[in-house]
Amino acid sequence: MKQSWQITCILFLLASLQMPLVALAANDDPELIFKRSTVFRLLSPDAKLATYAIDDPLIEGVACHFTVPEIGGWKGWAGFAEERSEVSLACRQVGPVQFKGKFEQGEEVYRQRRSLFFKKMQIVRGCDAKRNVLVYLVYSDKVIEGSPQNSTSTVPIMPWGDGTPPRCADFLSK
Repeated sequence: MKQSWQITCILFLLASLQMPLVALAANDDPELIFKRSTVFRLLSPDAKLATYAIDDPLIEGVACHFTVPEIGGWKGWAGFAEERSEVSLACRQVGPVQFKGKFEQGEEVYRQRRSLFFKKMQIVRGCDAKRNVLVYLVYSDKVIEGSPQNSTSTVPIMPWGDGTPPRCADFLSK
């Protein structure tokens, strides 16, 4: 009994140390659209699927939505559970496309920690110059081993109004 109390105290301390980090990262958080419970738990938080939105920080007029599983239970609530790797992604043109600068193929658009130390999810961007299409890839990785779980979404750059759409190839760093 005494050992279980000590473990509970240690977990609480670690969780409370993590809270300031969460507050610092709040400005970079994606916009939560909705959550849906997938596993009911009577005395602890449910497991959920959460759908979020982000705007591409370099390319105005492009938004991505992604859905990630969130582990329930007390370990999930405290941030100690390693989140699953499955993530779905959909990106679309939502206005006239305007590039704010140049970018490299595979450049990071967004990153999120998926475990306390070792796992992260990343959304990266590329350009299919021949077709004038932006290509977004989401994947998760670990320090020790990668993950085959990934999803890809494409955004053909289309005219918006009377203007001619820009060519993504013109904004690739050489």
